[in-house]
Amino acid sequence: MDACLLYVTTASRDDALALARTLVEEGLAACGNVIDGMVSVYRWQGELREDPEAVLILKTRPDLAETAIARLRGLHGYDCPCILQLPVDGGNSDFLSWIATETLGGRDGPTR
Repeated sequence: MDACLLYVTTASRDDALALARTLVEEGLAACGNVIDGMVSVYRWQGELREDPEAVLILKTRPDLAETAIARLRGLHGYDCPCILQLPVDGGNSDFLSWIATETLGGRDGPTR
């Protein structure tokens, strides 16, 4: 079973939760984990910045990643959101099957 993770940073826990709910409800992700209290240090438009953020990790299938990324970009409040697709090389086969089942087009998963 193929799976991947989408790593997303957001301005707040509430933003991350809203994105997670939407993607899970729409079947583009099986699960979203929100990690609050992160601080990002980065350069934006020539200025060094340090801002609090939250991390959202979504579990999905590689064949849904492009659609999920497009949806995230449309919903996200940042001009240039951090959205990274990370491959999953293995894991608990039952959990990987669950991801497949719970995502769009899965055996018993959500449908549009």
